[in-house]
Amino acid sequence: MSYEKRLEEYINFFEKLNKDVKIDKYAEIYEEHIYFEDPFQKTYTLNALYKIYEEMFQNLHKPEFKINECAINQNIAYIQWTFSFKMNEKSSFESITGVSRVEFAENGKVISHIDYWDSSKNVFEKIPILRNILIFIKNKIKT
Repeated sequence: MSYEKRLEEYINFFEKLNKDVKIDKYAEIYEEHIYFEDPFQKTYTLNALYKIYEEMFQNLHKPEFKINECAINQNIAYIQWTFSFKMNEKSSFESITGVSRVEFAENGKVISHIDYWDSSKNVFEKIPILRNILIFIKNKIKT
């Protein structure tokens, strides 16, 4: 199977991801020893990765990924995505845009997934006291 085909399947998996997807479906996509990293956590196993998504679906309302574009070179892919969610049923939708570096093993399963997104802008600046501090720091860096 080609890496391009596996990337297509991976994108499809993410865009259809929901709270009802069981760990055995994740196991079709990821190696048992998957390395996952984002600005807040690192994990090294399929079970730990599954727990991250379980918690996401428990803590957020209507989370979903939309893939905007992708590129692949041999077994390495870069995927730009938008993650949309509500903090609760009554809140408005928020979104985060980021890029993932995804590495496929020879068997076509994902062995590494690293997310890059601006945690300052998308999380910390939404906390009033931190927002003022971060704006101050950004302004100092600009000059």
